[in-house]
Amino acid sequence: MLTNLAVRDIETLVHPYTNLATHRETGPLVLESGKGIHVYDTTGKEYIEGMAGLWCTSLGYSNEELIETAAAQLRKLPFTHIFTGRSHDPAIELAEKLKEIAPVPISKVFYGTSGSDANDTQVKIVWYLNNALGRPRKKKIISRLKGYHGVTVATASLTGLPNNHIDFDLPLPGILHTSCPHHYRFAEAGESEQDFSARLAAELEEMILREGPDTVAAFIAEPVMGAGGAITPPEGYFEKINAVLAKYDILFISDEVITGFGRTGKMFGTQTYGMAADSISLAKQITSAYFPLSAVMMNERIYDVLVDQSRKIGVFGHGNTYAGHPVGCAIAVKTLEIYEREKIVDHVARVAPTFLRRLNRLAEHPLVGEARGVGLIGGIELVSDKRTKAAFEAKKGVGPRAVSFALDEGLITRAMGDRLAFCPPLVITEAEIEEMFDRCERALDKTLNWARAEGLMA
Repeated sequence: MLTNLAVRDIETLVHPYTNLATHRETGPLVLESGKGIHVYDTTGKEYIEGMAGLWCTSLGYSNEELIETAAAQLRKLPFTHIFTGRSHDPAIELAEKLKEIAPVPISKVFYGTSGSDANDTQVKIVWYLNNALGRPRKKKIISRLKGYHGVTVATASLTGLPNNHIDFDLPLPGILHTSCPHHYRFAEAGESEQDFSARLAAELEEMILREGPDTVAAFIAEPVMGAGGAITPPEGYFEKINAVLAKYDILFISDEVITGFGRTGKMFGTQTYGMAADSISLAKQITSAYFPLSAVMMNERIYDVLVDQSRKIGVFGHGNTYAGHPVGCAIAVKTLEIYEREKIVDHVARVAPTFLRRLNRLAEHPLVGEARGVGLIGGIELVSDKRTKAAFEAKKGVGPRAVSFALDEGLITRAMGDRLAFCPPLVITEAEIEEMFDRCERALDKTLNWARAEGLMA
């Protein structure tokens, strides 16, 4: 029986990434409050938020310092824009801090409101830059199958997931997709991770040569593929990719929307994997999700072109109303202060072995073909036959069923097909990690019993 609140939801909202037909029958999970790593629904039931919301609530729920910072800034200066040379102290201070902690040399910061618009800005700057440099043919951007970079027309094109393209008339021309670096699913028999990485780098180079190096402008990649299934790269992957991009003067865009600010055990995934980035997209954990804010960090070479074009055209014609919002910037400054003061990156490095031990133990479960992660992010792949890696039929909905059983056990996780992701708040303790995976194991046992009863196991 649907509650009144659920009926009101069904009759008023269109939910992102939701089967809208099924939703009319099942209704929403309505959350009412949160504290630390836990959230509570309208019945008072407690859940461990195993996805930190959407990979973002790094400092957990109801952090009083962030709440007070927002309130203080709202009282002082609730809004001003940064168009036409205006500015404010929180925007300046945040940009200074981002430059200070950046994993590669950074010249300037450009603000937005979401990871999608940060990556959309990256696309526009790539095109703008090459026009300015007299290279009007050098416009193609290479992304990866299963990569996720957003939902605008341009960034949904970069995203390498079919459901982001079907019937949206995407991807746009000039957006290409190279192979997904998922060793478990796509390596050849007996192929080591290093050999797999070498093959993928060679495939990227072949694509560049086939398209023409004078037409390929940029390559974009997440350090860890998020919505594609929490997929970590194979050994040697980015080292080999770096070399190919440098060879053909192709910009490297690092999409740190999920991995930025400690998620991988270092401040940035770009550091963890040695990515030679020219520009970096940030969002989500930049404010611990307490305010919509994103940032593009760019190197001096890119910034110099923007300045030269401003002299020529008279303006840098890009930006949005809420870019550099003073409340968001103030919260981000406080978030970075907490990261530093509480040594959050050190904390992640300290508890990550417990997280990875429990994650890897899931590989012993009859349903789980692969379990792999880094820092406090990881994923498992559910299979019908561990020996052959045989996948379930997508229409059987095994992943979503596992998520439903996890909710019964008081755990929020996320299914990307039949891959389940784990990405808890960075403040999670070792005891809480143990409890999270205890709940997950019980959910997997229920899923296995259901799958066997449905005759889905090989």
